[in-house]
Amino acid sequence: MSPGPYDDLVAHLVRTTPLSAGEAARVVADVVGYFAEPLPEFVRRRHAELKRRGLTNEQIFAALDGELSTRRVAPPPMSARQLRRIVYG
Repeated sequence: MSPGPYDDLVAHLVRTTPLSAGEAARVVADVVGYFAEPLPEFVRRRHAELKRRGLTNEQIFAALDGELSTRRVAPPPMSARQLRRIVYG
């Protein structure tokens, strides 16, 4: 198996958790994939998830505003109108 860019992280997880090397590699791949999700897909996915929980658009757009600032590469602040355009076109 060729070395990967996150081998040190996988090794750290194996040392500090009960995960096997394969399980740790899958966890790392899932986390990297999650943070690599493009902004429009993230906004649409989270909007749908929060809508299913019964939140209103006003509540959803406020929650998204907070969540976007925690992304690995945070976008500039977005207004509710900009978020609405991503969701509804």
